[in-house]
Amino acid sequence: MRAMTQPSSRLPLGTEAPPFALPDVRAGRTVTLDDVAGPRGTVVVFTCNHCPYVKHLRAGIAAFARDVIPQGVGVVGIAANDPSRYPDDAPAELARVADQIGWTFPILFDETQAVAHAYRAACTPEFYVFDAARRLVYHGRFDATRPGGAAEVTGDELRAAVAAVVAGAAPPHPGHAAIGCGIKWRAGNEPSDR
Repeated sequence: MRAMTQPSSRLPLGTEAPPFALPDVRAGRTVTLDDVAGPRGTVVVFTCNHCPYVKHLRAGIAAFARDVIPQGVGVVGIAANDPSRYPDDAPAELARVADQIGWTFPILFDETQAVAHAYRAACTPEFYVFDAARRLVYHGRFDATRPGGAAEVTGDELRAAVAAVVAGAAPPHPGHAAIGCGIKWRAGNEPSDR
């Protein structure tokens, strides 16, 4: 597992949420940041299907979204992997798996990987929390658990950040670096600034 891990790089706290307009893998319609942003905050997660780190957190992410969306927090998943190399991460498969595991929030496909570059995303899963003003207040992992570990998935770190945002406060911690599978960049599209 260690050979495939990639730690996230840091998007500076206070950064305004980079805008996007990407196709929803279920409906095919274009979804923008304005469409998914919540009045009290927004969570963006870079995700995929094949990564064991994402698989490990799937049920926890579904429960997290069910809990925070009614509180006025928008949740959106963005998948940027190159499906020519990883067919499990093609839009139709992303839609099928999202429905199967109960992810009710939009899953968007970043075919050009421009949005992943804008967010300085490095791995899956990687979480960004923006406050009501769309400023980054938390960037990192869901919780401290890892695939194959004995600890229960709780999402405690991400949940604490979102609870603070909902309360109009700063999160108790800006986030520990996410650890997961590196984003599968298209040939020639790898980040040059990391």
